[in-house]
Amino acid sequence: MLYRELLTSELHNQREDFRRYAFEQSTDLEFYADALSKLERENFPALVERLFEKENAGAIPADELELRRSFTFSFSEKWANHEQARKWANEILRNRTTFAADGSQIYAEKDTSLPVGAIQIGWFENPHSVEKSYEKNVTFRILSPKELLENQEEPMNPETRVGEERFYGEVNKVKDFLIKHRDWQKNGERMPLAFFDNTLLVSFSLPQTKLQEGFLTAVLNLINLSKETKVPLVGYVDRSFSRDLIHLLDAFSDRQNDDDKKTLYDATVLHAEIKDDAPILKNWGDRTCFCFSRRKGLNMFYTATESLVGFVYLQTTADSTPARLDIPAWIYEENLLNEVLDTVRAECVIGLGYPYALETADQTAVITMRDREIFLGALQEFASREKLNFNVSRKNASKGRRR
Repeated sequence: MLYRELLTSELHNQREDFRRYAFEQSTDLEFYADALSKLERENFPALVERLFEKENAGAIPADELELRRSFTFSFSEKWANHEQARKWANEILRNRTTFAADGSQIYAEKDTSLPVGAIQIGWFENPHSVEKSYEKNVTFRILSPKELLENQEEPMNPETRVGEERFYGEVNKVKDFLIKHRDWQKNGERMPLAFFDNTLLVSFSLPQTKLQEGFLTAVLNLINLSKETKVPLVGYVDRSFSRDLIHLLDAFSDRQNDDDKKTLYDATVLHAEIKDDAPILKNWGDRTCFCFSRRKGLNMFYTATESLVGFVYLQTTADSTPARLDIPAWIYEENLLNEVLDTVRAECVIGLGYPYALETADQTAVITMRDREIFLGALQEFASREKLNFNVSRKNASKGRRR
């Protein structure tokens, strides 16, 4: 139970910290808005050359910045109501296959006498066609104590092992889709699109463990497979806490990076009202310029002259910060970016602010508290039937029911 008087008292005690935070944020917002305005007017070749010389430029704008002379692009479509928006979205998605995969997991160390885990991977493939049916399905896998505790290259918490298998399960489902639709151009089909429910730029501090290197390699292979099959892939992050644009503007302004004291993220800068002006991304569907990632520590994703991944920020709701879309660079280089972004917008129209494919995959994969109770009950019955030295804690099961 939460006690209101204690909450009110604690907020009062912390008021100076909140005021200081708000002041620092306001000052930084003004700086970055001004820096972005100056960047738009900078000579583009000189800008790129200058950023390439920086150790942590965060990102480098694509040449569409030079062509449009603006870092933000307005969405041209306007509708009077949601019915018109859905009509547009349905036309964008008609006979176009979209896909998303998501995963859930269970780890039962505190509930069982031996560690046991399980992962469930759900996926949704929608051809948006009256002639073809959609595919919505799941796979389920139990991770035994042997799998969780033995044959580890490095010491690993069993729960981390469960999360690792879930991650690879999601990646492998997206890979299956990319391979399945690699002949879409030869077959005269509309461009398909796969959603990955995470960033494509997974950051870890150095030095990296073998587990972390495995995650990075898996995502890198996925990006390369997208390029090889020519099937577009988008890493969708609904609430991003990245600072690549902030690092870009710091590098452009020769401002010292100091992440420990930063109060802002890219999405905050793009959505804030600065000096009573409209946000940088002010309308639904607006986006930023495509930027090639140059994030420090992710050297496996770029060379001295090329990046494998870029990103845009896209305003997918009227009142929240923009979503971040990590996009393989080949999509921009082969002039598929606008079609990809319209497909994402259309999915967000149908999903009321969030891609419908991702929402459906999540609902398909989710494991509820009731599902967890069923899982533990089945484990207990299995152990009793097989006469195994294994039991489920009644205490934790009781706590779960009370909460």
